[in-house]
Amino acid sequence: MRRAVVPVTRAPEWVPQAKVSIMEWFQDHMWETWLAAAILLGVAEMLSGGLILMMLAVGAVAGLVLAVIGAPMALQLLAAAGTSIAMLALVRPGLAKRFQGGPELRLGHGKLVGKQGLVTEPISAMNPGRIRLAGEIWSAQPYDETLSIEAGETVEVFEIRGATAFVHPVPTLES
Repeated sequence: MRRAVVPVTRAPEWVPQAKVSIMEWFQDHMWETWLAAAILLGVAEMLSGGLILMMLAVGAVAGLVLAVIGAPMALQLLAAAGTSIAMLALVRPGLAKRFQGGPELRLGHGKLVGKQGLVTEPISAMNPGRIRLAGEIWSAQPYDETLSIEAGETVEVFEIRGATAFVHPVPTLES
């Protein structure tokens, strides 16, 4: 007895067995989308340095957490947006001040205010004298016009007007 060979017809493997909508696929892989967004925003922040993209990346992480626990997409979007806005409003100003503020730069003669110098010629209100300040000789007058300061005393610069330093004697401990 001969057996009849019946060809078995199967659908090729590349043909999808069931149609999956793009929206369903997107919902199933939403956590991957949030993770990619957080990473891309973090890398972009490293290149920009404005601290805005980092706050958006934190919002993407909030969306990622909700996606992992299976929250609806609308809730993920609201959490990401709310977290981003909160970070921009509450956290960024302090971070920006700390990272971008830097020290106060005092230029020119202003950097000498507060420095100490040595009187080389006696100083009085009617007779401006001289002081050695930062390795240079400066004309000086007393900040308090009633004072007279003798040569050899240490003074502190309170103000500089033009090329004249207005100084006050530094108190010393006498034994």
